[in-house]
Amino acid sequence: NIVDITNYVMLEYGQPMHAFDLRSVEGRKIRIRRAKPGETITTLDGVKRTLTDKQLVIADNSKPMAIAGVMGGEFSGIAKDTTTIVFESACFKGTSVRTTARDQGMRTEASGRYEKGLDPNNCIPAINRACELVELLDAGDVMDGILMDDHSNKEKHRIRFEPEWTNRFLHTDISKEEMKKILMKLECEFDGDEIIVPTFRPDLVHKADIAEEIARFYGYNKIPSKKLPGGTEGVFTEKQHFIRSVHQAMLALGADEIMTYSFFSPKNYDKIRMPADDPLRNSITIRNPLGEDTSIMRTTALPSMLEVLSRNYNNRNSEACLYELAGEYIPTQPDKLPLEKSTLICGMYGEDYDFFTAKGMLETLLSRLGITDWDISACRDACSYHPGRCAKLTVGGEALGIIGEIHPKVLENFGIGVRTYSFTLDTAVLKDYAALSHTFKPLPKFPAVTRDLALICDAEIPVLELKKAIQRGTGKLLENIKVFDVYRGEQIAHGKKSVAISVVLRSANATLTDEQVNNAIQKAIKELEKVGANLRT
Repeated sequence: NIVDITNYVMLEYGQPMHAFDLRSVEGRKIRIRRAKPGETITTLDGVKRTLTDKQLVIADNSKPMAIAGVMGGEFSGIAKDTTTIVFESACFKGTSVRTTARDQGMRTEASGRYEKGLDPNNCIPAINRACELVELLDAGDVMDGILMDDHSNKEKHRIRFEPEWTNRFLHTDISKEEMKKILMKLECEFDGDEIIVPTFRPDLVHKADIAEEIARFYGYNKIPSKKLPGGTEGVFTEKQHFIRSVHQAMLALGADEIMTYSFFSPKNYDKIRMPADDPLRNSITIRNPLGEDTSIMRTTALPSMLEVLSRNYNNRNSEACLYELAGEYIPTQPDKLPLEKSTLICGMYGEDYDFFTAKGMLETLLSRLGITDWDISACRDACSYHPGRCAKLTVGGEALGIIGEIHPKVLENFGIGVRTYSFTLDTAVLKDYAALSHTFKPLPKFPAVTRDLALICDAEIPVLELKKAIQRGTGKLLENIKVFDVYRGEQIAHGKKSVAISVVLRSANATLTDEQVNNAIQKAIKELEKVGANLRT
């Protein structure tokens, strides 16, 4: 019952207490002192603890009986045969208790309360309440007398009451009487133009603290909003505008943004089939990692994307299309910071996604960023991708990224049981070639002419090569070019494919004649023949 009473009073009054068995108090004297270096005490949890001279203890004439504000000693606690007890109720400095609890690796109900600061004037009421409960529960007889430290009383803090300043500070028009009503509800008292703060509110120190309490009870919703004053208008930087455009484009394409840790396990390099001599395996090691799974900084974002896709797949999500602007960290020199590289990575799986879906998303993204003169070519040496379903991307002669289907072995390593596609772009290169400013042209005055070309070529020839050939042949007359059919079947020889392309020609200066159109188409056909494509007959 005694232990229950001290716990109950702690919850009721917010004042931690401890009950000592008087038999264990040597000399029947209790005092507060600093522990001696190397002094030990076995606490109520059964752990023997070594103390330092910076830690306070409650002690008798010869030994510590409790770690002040944290936990009592094992031998000083209440036993079944205890006949005489002493209640201890104190107010220890919060910083001292917090430091002691941290150094001892402990956190108790008592220490948590002391850390936040307690009202020293609450010690006596708490003891009186405990004694009252002892009598009410018939747990014992209460003896007269309280031994009290002279430093336990605390004078109430005073703050000048300034309603005009408070209204200016809050941009409100609250009456003086209403402010007083609010503060009196908080048990504040008034002595002329001074506010007498209750001792259980040590956080009320300055007039700004009083203004905060008034605003809280008055209602933040009643205080009109006001723009922060400034001499300059805020605008996006070029980089911020670019990043915003990338996000808008990816979200418009139906992809969901993810954010992953920049740390992962070295085992991820094996899972994506990275060669042992690949320079990207040289990673920055974390000195104090949370675990092996977060022990190095990533040099590629692909494993992070595959882990998220795997989680979605194994949680029975039928499809997913995700993207991230991810950081990659390339070591430079041992005493230098790493090269932080930003990468846009997109990954997807599901019935609605295949290589051409990923390629279409890529084309739309680049188009929205104003990048039109880019190249795509087959790539067979990317370790993490299917060798026959992968392509590298370049722009202006610089490597832009890679797109393709993830290698089946990699998918197996990540526990993904469906075909998965991904593209990765270097955002630095992407930004260099992006043209985010839009120019407008007047509507054309002269009609366009459309010609459809049915071509036969080797199945290995990329359609992009055919489009480039037509662009070279038609020159400035070309307005638009669109592939509307690709066919492989019985009517086409083995290893060949039929590609149907719609070509739109227009002149800005005059209506095109049949001769001009035919000449342009013939030049395009000659360019197509150079890359191995002929008109289908």
